[in-house]
Amino acid sequence: MNPEQKTKIESIVFNKLLKHLQNRTDVQNIDLMNLSGFCRNCLSRWYSEAAKETGLKIDKDHAREIVYGMPHSVWKEKYQTDANKDQKSKFETSITNDH
Repeated sequence: MNPEQKTKIESIVFNKLLKHLQNRTDVQNIDLMNLSGFCRNCLSRWYSEAAKETGLKIDKDHAREIVYGMPHSVWKEKYQTDANKDQKSKFETSITNDH
């Protein structure tokens, strides 16, 4: 596989990941953080950072809209729920274990 093919495959995989996360609105960011150590907001930040590395400026809000498939404020209003005690506890434990 040459570098161009690798980049094309990675792009397809990333787009499938975004679509999957956009369709799984039942999965909260805290659940993603607790299981994998990253969430939609992390992907948004990485997207913005990668754009900067290539000489493009994509601000946080635009990157979030790309990742969420809609403005972040709309996603939060429609799909975000309050974290329960178990989710918060797991998150606190994961932060403690990571540092």
